[in-house]
Amino acid sequence: MTKKQKIEHSELAGEFTDDGITVLVDIFRTAGSNEDWTMEVVTQSEDLIRWDEPFATDREAFDEFLAVVARDGIRSLLEDEEPSVH
Repeated sequence: MTKKQKIEHSELAGEFTDDGITVLVDIFRTAGSNEDWTMEVVTQSEDLIRWDEPFATDREAFDEFLAVVARDGIRSLLEDEEPSVH
């Protein structure tokens, strides 16, 4: 029987609201590891956007999220009809 790996969530993870839209930014890695961080964003309609490339630090992941919001707007995360991959 395989034991489920525990996940460590970044302190930077959480709800983010901009332009009246709230999304959940989840930044995580395997607990107790020095692995790179994975970032996912869950929209209000429960769409999942996952970044393909991992991040060396949780701060790099969150900064990338902020850069996408600043450049494209938070609505860009909602408008894709196809599953979004960054």
